[in-house]
Amino acid sequence: MPSDDPSSTPHSSRAIVVGAGPAGALLAYLLARRGVAVTLLERQTDFSREFRGEVLMPSGITALHEAGLRQKFNSLPHQTLDTVELFRAERRLISIPLANIDLQPLIVPQAAMLEMIVAEAAKFPGFALERGTTVRDLISENDRVVGVRADTATGPRDFRADFVIACDGRASVIRKRAAFPQDRIMQGFDVVWGHIPGYFLDGRIGRAYLGSGHLLFIYPSPEGRMQVGWIIDKGTFGDIRKLGAEGWISRMSPHVSADLRKFFESNRDALAHPFLLDVICERLREWTAPGLLLIGDAAHPMSPVGGQGINVALRDAIVTGNHLGRAIAMRSDAATLDFAARNIQAERWPEIVTIQDLQQLGPRFLVSNSLLSRIIVSTPMIAFAKLFLRNFFAKQFDPFLHGVTRVQLEQ
Repeated sequence: MPSDDPSSTPHSSRAIVVGAGPAGALLAYLLARRGVAVTLLERQTDFSREFRGEVLMPSGITALHEAGLRQKFNSLPHQTLDTVELFRAERRLISIPLANIDLQPLIVPQAAMLEMIVAEAAKFPGFALERGTTVRDLISENDRVVGVRADTATGPRDFRADFVIACDGRASVIRKRAAFPQDRIMQGFDVVWGHIPGYFLDGRIGRAYLGSGHLLFIYPSPEGRMQVGWIIDKGTFGDIRKLGAEGWISRMSPHVSADLRKFFESNRDALAHPFLLDVICERLREWTAPGLLLIGDAAHPMSPVGGQGINVALRDAIVTGNHLGRAIAMRSDAATLDFAARNIQAERWPEIVTIQDLQQLGPRFLVSNSLLSRIIVSTPMIAFAKLFLRNFFAKQFDPFLHGVTRVQLEQ
C-alpha cells in the first residue's frame, strides 16, 4: 500500500537537469521545447548570487539566438562594451575597439537572464522547475543512474528519469558522487572582486591595468556600477580581507591611472566589501556514465580569463540539446541515450581543451615576472610596437569571442 507521505513518492520525468545556471536553464528549455518532460532542480530559491559571470561573448549570444531567445534576450538590461583599453599605470598601451565586430560582447545580469530562460521554458507543458531543492546523491539501479535523491522544503524526495544531466557548477555534488577522474590545471592566482556604484568614464569602456606581478580590470555593469577585479597570488586573500575595502583601494591605487585613482578615492566608502573568487581550472576525462552526463562547470570548471565560463556553458547546452534532446524525444533505449551522451563530450572536447589551454597564457605572461613581461611593462612603446601588440591581442582573443568549433542548434 503506497505511503501517504508525499516526500516518499518519487517524482518521474524523462529527463532531470540538476542546477539552473546557464547550462542547466538553457538545456531544460531546449528539452522542453522538443516536447521532453524535464524537471530542473535548483538549490537556491532565486538566482541572486554574490558573484556570477556577466560578460556574454558573441559565442554565448549566438547560442541564445540559436535557441530562439533573441527577442527576449535583447529585451534584458545590458551594457555594451565599445572599447577595451590596456594600461601600464598612467600610460595607455593599446586601445581595442569592439564596435566594428559583428556581435559586441554584452554585460548582462545573469539573474535576469536565467529568470527569462526559465520563464520561457515554463510555457511548455513538460517543464517543471523545483527551486530550493538540494541534490544529495545519485540513485542507481543495475549499474545505471536512474535519478537523484534530494532535500526539498517538504523533506527528502527522489526524482527519477530516463537520463540525468548535471549542470551543478564547479562544486558539483554529482561529480563528487560519480567519482569521475579529473585533470587539474594548477593556477597560481585568485581574483578579488568588488563593485562601486556609479560609472567610470562613459560606461562603455573596460580597462585592464598591468604591471610586474599584478593585473587589475574594471568594467561597467548595466545595474549602474563598476565591477572591479584584482589578481592576487593564490592563498593571499587573508591579507586583503584584513585590509578591508579602504585598504584594498590603497593597495590598488598606485598601479592605475590618475582618473581611475580619483574615481577610487571619491568612492572609497562605496566599494563593496571585497570577496574571493577561488580560481580553478579542471576538466573531467569522462563526462558521462550510464544514465548520466555532466556539462558546464560541472564537467570543466573554467578559469575566469577571457570570461568564458558562461559562454562555453551555453554552447554545451546547445550541443546537449542536439544529441540527447533528440534521443530522449524519440524515446530511444538506454544504449542509444548513452551513445548520444558520449557524442556530446566528443564534440565539445576540442573547444574546451583549446580554450582552457589559452587561458593559461595570459596570466603567465601578463602577471609573471618573466624577462619578456618585464620588458613590455617597463619599456616605452613606439607606434609599431603598439600596432603589433593590438593585433596580437586581437588574434589571441578571437577564440574567446567566437569559440573554437561551430555550434549550431539542430531543429
